[in-house]
Amino acid sequence: MHSRSSTDRYASSAEQFSLTGTKDSPLVPVNGNEPTSVDACTSAARSSDWTVLPWARGPLSAAVISALQRPPGTFGPAPPISGIDALSDDDFALALYLCYEVHYRTVTDAGWEWDPGLLTFRAELERAFVERLRDEVVDPRSRFPYEVISALDELIRAAPGPSLSRHLLESGTLEQLREFCMHRSAYQLKEADPHTFGIPRLTGEAKAAMVEIQYEEYGSGVASAMHSHLFGETMDALGLDSSYGSYVEVLPGVTLATVNLVSMFALHRRWRAALVGHLAVFEMTSVEPMARYSSALARFGIGPEGRRFYDVHVTADERHAAIARDRMVAGLIRAEPELSADLLFGAAAVLMLEQRFASHLLDAWANSRSSLVSRDQRAR
Repeated sequence: MHSRSSTDRYASSAEQFSLTGTKDSPLVPVNGNEPTSVDACTSAARSSDWTVLPWARGPLSAAVISALQRPPGTFGPAPPISGIDALSDDDFALALYLCYEVHYRTVTDAGWEWDPGLLTFRAELERAFVERLRDEVVDPRSRFPYEVISALDELIRAAPGPSLSRHLLESGTLEQLREFCMHRSAYQLKEADPHTFGIPRLTGEAKAAMVEIQYEEYGSGVASAMHSHLFGETMDALGLDSSYGSYVEVLPGVTLATVNLVSMFALHRRWRAALVGHLAVFEMTSVEPMARYSSALARFGIGPEGRRFYDVHVTADERHAAIARDRMVAGLIRAEPELSADLLFGAAAVLMLEQRFASHLLDAWANSRSSLVSRDQRAR
């Protein structure tokens, strides 16, 4: 999904993976117009929109990518979903990711956003995704039936797994730091957007608290201070492509699953409490890691502008953590106590997927290989 001009910026990584998203210039609709060539798409699309669809990783993602190149209403028969791990399979994760992306940015004809065929297929993917989440996440109701805030604190304290931020600060390489930012770009370049879907689904104190957090995520009304923009500056400082969607093609399923989780919670009112639990975990666990990432960038000579994304989070998230815990979570549970289990499920799910994500990166690096999807893996 990268243009050839962006490929030239990554010569050091070219032997590990291709950054060219198409081979034969497929036709890709842009802004609801008739299909046009990839080169025309690249020049016509806004920087916040997708320019080129990625390679498929298998039959599930191929079905979505093929459909998105046709007019809405032509999805056709869906391939079966079986024999895969919905939390890590590259093909499954990319298919679900693209189903969600039509709600965020211009990927294709806007009519696909509410296309019944695509939504039906997405629902099948979501059922498989939720089943696997429930396989891995202990039902919070069996352990914490009443004290939601203390249960949330305990989930965070008990979260296992290695520390990516500590590794990158103490022994990580510059190439590993760049890879880490490629992975995180799938979420950080749209930071705050998924959680914002939850605002109209909340009431009272929980809604007011989420709005306060989200307002600062969007730079308190200053576009250049929006956290998504600041992450783009970090990518620029590292010599990466900061255009939206620029690295989705090379991201493994364990990475896309972390973004699919928040998108699923965000786009279903039924999961509004899980979305609150997800956001609370984000805010309550970020201060120390963000400080380490900033220090890791400084270790490689990245200046204040390139570190600003992380430095802002160190300052803001300490306050956001208190707002999320004591007002957003507490406010939701006071208003809708029956949603306690969903809230804790959302918190536990994000902690579990983040642990799997960190383990994937650290295992790859320990074996002296890239944590990204290789050309051979994408060609399967």
